[in-house]
Amino acid sequence: MSENTQTRWGQFIPLVTVFFFWGFVAASNDILIPVFKKAFDLSQTESQLVSMAFYVAYTVGSLLYLLISYLAKGDIINRIGYKNGLALGLGISAFGTLLFYPAANNGSFPLMLSGLFIVGLGFSLQQTVANPLAIALGPITTGSQRLTMAGGINNLGTTIGPLIVSYALFGSPQAATDSVSIESVKIPYLCLGAAFLLVAVFLKFSSLPNKPAVDDAIEDVVSPSRRTSALQYPQLLMGMIAIFLYVGVEVSTASNLPAYMENSLGFATNEIAPYISLYWASLMIGRWTGAVEAFNASAATEKLLKILAPYLAFGVFLLVNKIAGHSLQPFYVYAAIILVLIAADFASKGNPARMLLLFALLGILALGIGMATNGMVSVYAFTSVGLFCSTLWPCIFTLAISGLGKQTNQGSNFLIMMIMGGGIVSVIQGTVADNTNIHFSYIVGIVCFAYLAFYAWRVAGILRAQGINFDKKVSGGH
Repeated sequence: MSENTQTRWGQFIPLVTVFFFWGFVAASNDILIPVFKKAFDLSQTESQLVSMAFYVAYTVGSLLYLLISYLAKGDIINRIGYKNGLALGLGISAFGTLLFYPAANNGSFPLMLSGLFIVGLGFSLQQTVANPLAIALGPITTGSQRLTMAGGINNLGTTIGPLIVSYALFGSPQAATDSVSIESVKIPYLCLGAAFLLVAVFLKFSSLPNKPAVDDAIEDVVSPSRRTSALQYPQLLMGMIAIFLYVGVEVSTASNLPAYMENSLGFATNEIAPYISLYWASLMIGRWTGAVEAFNASAATEKLLKILAPYLAFGVFLLVNKIAGHSLQPFYVYAAIILVLIAADFASKGNPARMLLLFALLGILALGIGMATNGMVSVYAFTSVGLFCSTLWPCIFTLAISGLGKQTNQGSNFLIMMIMGGGIVSVIQGTVADNTNIHFSYIVGIVCFAYLAFYAWRVAGILRAQGINFDKKVSGGH
């Protein structure tokens, strides 16, 4: 057991730059979807291939990681080192952005998808390294909070990404255009590739450990020696499905929102960016709230910060949209919806299973309201899904790998593999929309949240049987 008692901020801060890029690209895809749909005359199902190509790359990347590690007869990251793994992943993603140039010149949708796929491959390797490393840079008891904090930086990227890409494609928000030349995507993505390479160099020369000392995860105290594979743990198997559906509902809710706002509410394509930004900012709002515990503040200070942090994050959203030239008037009402998030966070009392249950039920409520209403009420309901997805990744991740002990690294890779749900669930919702209507298609998200609520209820009992009780402030994983 290592003697980590404080978060190593000098190492943690450089690491979170990669989390920022994951969010920037993922949210920017939601702007590309309506652009590609018009440029290539796609159906709603076909347009969701953008999400499919990007998120399925995570699964392919995880399988390649397992195959290469098997052929090398050892974990490949342990051999090349964490910093080298991050730099390699950034290099792969940078190569993917280069494909946007010939793809735009030739008007090739398949080549565009190939570029996004390769960007996702690089992100898969980065995720495999960065998630456990974020937890390792300090005490295990605040590991999930550090992961939540990194997720908050991720969502700073998701908040800014749609606005920057939209500005690069459409110009100012006042521009009276509803279409854009496909060649306009070349420069933004070439700039993004250059940024990937610069960050790779920055991380290479940063103080990040290449082979950090990692705390052991809490082991199953009932029968740790009887399990030789991570897949023998029910919390992981059920957690893999949970990650698949969680990423699915998070991505599909946003990626189908432009079509809903265009088809049902009459929005122009270039007017949608601030609402996509609000959706992803909602995840930032929730994650900044959940990250408060990582600072080890007093109980009174922690309660105050849990109230202030979400509104600070909301202020960031308002500021970047003000700078982008968007009207802020439609968004002030959202401050009241944030109160629901704060109440649920306090009610969870830091227990990841309880938080997962509460937030999944609130996700069902938000989608239900969105489906039952029209106009801006439905838009606010759908965007609030971001609030209730905000802390689900660290909750599921922590619950799924708790008790795995020596199998934790393997379990983490299996969870990263299931990020493909973001693409598959998006296509499923797009298919439902093509066969019914875009409004009704959000029933897919309700099904996803229903399983997450079931998992939260079931996994608590599974872990208690293994001697793990999160009400005692125990956190697993690394």
